[in-house]
Amino acid sequence: MRTLWITEDRIDAIVINFSKAFGLVPHDRLLMKIANSDADSKVVAWVKEIILGRAQRVGVGVQLSEEVRVTSGVSQGSLLGSLLLLTYVNDIWRNILSTIKLFADDCVIYRKIFNNEDIENLQKDLDRLGEWSAESAMKINPIKCKAVRFTRARVKDPLNYMLGDQLIPESSSCKYLGIILRSDLSWADHVNYTVKKAWKALHFIMRILKKGNSNTKSLAYTTLVRPILEYGAPCLDPYREGQIHALGYAYSAGRFSFRFRFRESAPVGTKNVLCLSVQVRIVAAGCGGSLQVV
Repeated sequence: MRTLWITEDRIDAIVINFSKAFGLVPHDRLLMKIANSDADSKVVAWVKEIILGRAQRVGVGVQLSEEVRVTSGVSQGSLLGSLLLLTYVNDIWRNILSTIKLFADDCVIYRKIFNNEDIENLQKDLDRLGEWSAESAMKINPIKCKAVRFTRARVKDPLNYMLGDQLIPESSSCKYLGIILRSDLSWADHVNYTVKKAWKALHFIMRILKKGNSNTKSLAYTTLVRPILEYGAPCLDPYREGQIHALGYAYSAGRFSFRFRFRESAPVGTKNVLCLSVQVRIVAAGCGGSLQVV
């Protein structure tokens, strides 16, 4: 997508929303796919012991329902659950010619558009994706999917991509892996979201640790606030002065609120507030610079 900054090329992307992806993975098919992936037999047996033989019941007051055998679903929020889900949906790319990216249940399919034939090919890939979801017993919610056109050119034609018999809603932005991508390639929405989230975390630790010592405050800040500001920084790297100031001001607020002392060995000209967060930590490494909170 970097080339879109200097050209007027266009990329159409569809962000896919799986409905209850972790809860719909059928155990028998999952074990079959793991066995067919040339995994060690001990691994297959281990996974089988984990997911099979489970039962669930509902309790209301002191009354309990009868046990029902659990035949689908993997634990959400765990490393093993994400790995098992990836194993099950790992064949989603088969027969699809467009580029498809998958991380757990976050999926996006996109294609560079030069003419109407590319639009038709992307629609065909969406049709194949719908067929795959039906065969794999996975549900895709077309209403919660998003169709986004990434380009700096002015294009007024609406996007009319379908998933099954439903139109995928067109959107001017989408959130993928925690980063907000806007159709005009601006980082304004993501910067505003990041700054707001960082200020919220900063105010929280300022209230909770008002009487804490400096080491505790420093640890809380570097653990809860700074990762928010620096997440995705290698691909973000904002250049607009307003966005730089907003990020830098939020970054330096913790420094002055908690009276941190920064040890810097960055190149001259990089000691503005944002450089402490984004530019020094990315660029200064190549210039022999470094940054450390002490």
